[in-house]
Amino acid sequence: MNWRDLLYFSKGERQALALLLILIAAALLILIICDKKETGDVIVENQYIVNPSNAPVKIAVDSTSRKAITKEAKKNISKPSSITTNQTKKGVSPSYAKIEKYPVGTLVELNTADTTVLKKVPGIGSVFAQRIVKFRDLLGGFYTVSQLQEVYGMDEERYQAIRNWFYVDTLFIAKLSVNHLSYDLLIKHPYLKSTKTRSICRLRQQKGRLSGWENLQLLDEFSTADIERLKAYLSFSD
Repeated sequence: MNWRDLLYFSKGERQALALLLILIAAALLILIICDKKETGDVIVENQYIVNPSNAPVKIAVDSTSRKAITKEAKKNISKPSSITTNQTKKGVSPSYAKIEKYPVGTLVELNTADTTVLKKVPGIGSVFAQRIVKFRDLLGGFYTVSQLQEVYGMDEERYQAIRNWFYVDTLFIAKLSVNHLSYDLLIKHPYLKSTKTRSICRLRQQKGRLSGWENLQLLDEFSTADIERLKAYLSFSD
């Protein structure tokens, strides 16, 4: 047998040999890449964070660590801390963002202030801000700051603490038309009880229309004090 015959390969053998060489080269390349990963030369997912020296910092987070971090993050988001849980069980109210109060010397117009403005006045929180607005709407507006004493739950101490923060513009008062409004609408006013409202409607029916306060002064249901505090709210004009 000639030695040349030993080096002769058929076409199929040459293809198989070429494939084998490719596989060997690929294996060597994989070994080189793995070696670089171990020495920190390759970054997982090609993520870079640049440090102050402008040198890229390599980050390597394996799948196990990623799952652990994600699981812990979900746990912290879905469950409140033990302190919050204990406070809730004990009935402690949750904390809210602190509202910045007005500095001393600020004056607030009482008939136009909404609850947001009222809560900025020292001594007034959400509850009393809502009560003040509700009572003001029933009245049609305040004609004097002292009417704050009539707000439900307002004690003398709180009133004295807040009264100097306000002033009143009576131009914003909504007046009631004595000659046109029905009994059901008049009686909604806090200063018009059922007896007063009935007497107004009865007198209006007798006279056709009321000309002024002198008509109400003739009624026993209206005292001088009643008329004084109603003057800001009742209108006799057509």
